Amino acid sequence: MLSVNRSRTIMCVVALLTLSGCGFSGGQGESGSAAPAADTSQRIVVDNFRAPVADWALESDAAYILSLSGCLETLTSYDHAKGEVVPMLAAKWTQSSSLQWDFTIREGVTFQDGTPLTAESVAAALNHVLDATVRARAFNRTMISGVTALDANTVRVSTPTESPLVPYRLASVNAGILAPAAYKGATLNPFGHCTGPFVPVSEVSQQSLTLKRNEDYWGGDVQLAGAEVRFITNGATRAAQVQTGEADISLSIPVASLSALDSAADVKVLKKDSARTATLYMNNGKAPLNDVDVRTAIRKALDLDALAASVYEGAAAPATGVFAPSEPWAGESKDAPKQDLDAARKLLKDSGYTADRPLEIIAIVERAEFADVAAVLQENLKAVGIPVTIQAKEYAAAEPDVLAGNYDMLLSQRNRLIDIADPLGFLTADYTCSGSYNLSHFCDAEYDRLVTEAGRTADADERYRRYAEAGNILTDKAASIWLVNEQATDAVRTNVLGYVQDPLSRYVLTAQTAKSGS
Repeated sequence: MLSVNRSRTIMCVVALLTLSGCGFSGGQGESGSAAPAADTSQRIVVDNFRAPVADWALESDAAYILSLSGCLETLTSYDHAKGEVVPMLAAKWTQSSSLQWDFTIREGVTFQDGTPLTAESVAAALNHVLDATVRARAFNRTMISGVTALDANTVRVSTPTESPLVPYRLASVNAGILAPAAYKGATLNPFGHCTGPFVPVSEVSQQSLTLKRNEDYWGGDVQLAGAEVRFITNGATRAAQVQTGEADISLSIPVASLSALDSAADVKVLKKDSARTATLYMNNGKAPLNDVDVRTAIRKALDLDALAASVYEGAAAPATGVFAPSEPWAGESKDAPKQDLDAARKLLKDSGYTADRPLEIIAIVERAEFADVAAVLQENLKAVGIPVTIQAKEYAAAEPDVLAGNYDMLLSQRNRLIDIADPLGFLTADYTCSGSYNLSHFCDAEYDRLVTEAGRTADADERYRRYAEAGNILTDKAASIWLVNEQATDAVRTNVLGYVQDPLSRYVLTAQTAKSGS
């Protein structure tokens, strides 16, 4: 039986991630009203906030595009309503030894090119990701030794150390499964080689992806004839298109557009708590931000309460640290840090900081409000003698320099559960010394030890305690500054049926997504 603490923990996770709307959007199905019928000849338009990069390489964030587009599928899936990992292309799995997990492949599944899904094709696809030059954050050889086909229907996943979260890692979109033909060319080709409900048929580079119904989908009848996913980095444009009907679903709506959409008769705004935090990343490896006193001074100079109230109009809460207070691994409750200009000035003086050059904040344009956030931060830091310039960039353009350490500060956002539905993926990739997504270039031996121990801990309560300790180190060392905890905010037309909002933005187009003819 579950302990009281363990049961409470599961309830907390479900409360954090559960989606309140599991049926039709726009109020369909209310008492006394008949739900409109799906018109299976309809197509749909989805506005997404980011375009694919790296020629559809699954180890990159392009995998998220293929997943939300209903093309790419994984062995397991994370069910937000249940708060657990559930079968997808794997029918079941078991831990056969401390370092081995065996996954039974679902029978009767074919790739969109007509070839069968087999243990051999699954192993080949997963090993392709493991062998990638650029490591996938949640699925690479630091945590997965290899994947082998034991027989026609069984895949064995081996790990270098005991890892209770392997089923979570197999739910990562980076661990998506494509047919063998997808890997034949110089670059990966997902077109016609997925297993999902929608088949990609064409793309306009950096602009859109066009899909059609998979008539032979293993998961049942697909309710839409097809779809178009558009890559629109401007949040105001995404909001305008769903309001006018040019788009049917728009993801990640900026705060400034909410009032107009809330009053639109044919649009439903969906809001869910998420594990996403607007973050000011600071380059811990470059002067003057390699000094913890300078980083701490920057944190003390910021007025997070005013930021949340003004730019976010109260739709986001000031961050208390790396985790939101409601998360079961947050540890002891704490208040958001308060602005203390005198303490900031003293830290800067004691550190020997001199304003010999302005520090640059890169504000990613995919989040429309970040231009205003950056301006507020600029004024806050000016008050303590830190001059700041602001540069707006698309994230794809900024990432190479940020990963290489050629930057000062980056204003971006990160969902802590996006890689795997457990903080281990985020804590490992983003802040360990060898983390594949360590934008802050932070490195601390005690932190690495705690995260490594957590990854080997099967007991969830004990694992969460280590997460909290690791989070405290990040806060104490001011590795980054966590600004506000954001909501996932999407907008859909009221004639869209069967859409379930996913705060992790992995699943948007599914077999159940539909549209009425009216």
